[in-house]
Amino acid sequence: MKRFLICFFLLAAVQLAHGQYYKTDTLTHKGFDRSKLILGGSLGVVFGDYTNVDISPLVGYRFSEYIAAGINVNAQYGQYKSIDYVTDRTIQRDKYTIFGGGVWGRVYPLPMLFIHIQPEYNFVTQSSTVYDTPGRDDKRTFKTNYGVPSLLIGAGYTQSVGGRVGIGISILYDVLQDSRSPYNNNLIYRVGAGLGF
Repeated sequence: MKRFLICFFLLAAVQLAHGQYYKTDTLTHKGFDRSKLILGGSLGVVFGDYTNVDISPLVGYRFSEYIAAGINVNAQYGQYKSIDYVTDRTIQRDKYTIFGGGVWGRVYPLPMLFIHIQPEYNFVTQSSTVYDTPGRDDKRTFKTNYGVPSLLIGAGYTQSVGGRVGIGISILYDVLQDSRSPYNNNLIYRVGAGLGF
């Protein structure tokens, strides 16, 4: 984590020196300008005893050099297996799906740095299956569905990789901290790519 932060601040310092010469011709048009559209999001996949597939697209509009806003969609599937390593059998399997979305806004105090705010509402479906007896199909399944609000606030950094395509990293935190929040009490690290960042 320490190396990650050092690299982040080093890249930011280099970009600050370069940022004073940054100009965008596309921000001078009047009315709707397709070149101000922002398309992006993130995609994450983890497999193993813990599986998670996360697809989170976003679309927005760059209203000025300093302000952008839009909508986002969250779609996640996850599964966790608890294994008794002595008998090498699954004793519990937890699954969840999350589907929701919201709106987001960004303020760019510098061309490559942004402050991000994202209120959203997610619908969560969870099921837990407990396997009671080894070698038999005795099991109990518990299911629950609920909706939960979140308010993600944080900051990020974008870097052009050519033309209007860029990559970005952000660190967010759910300040509402509802007890059923899918973000728990953790920092949320996001890395993604975008067009018209």
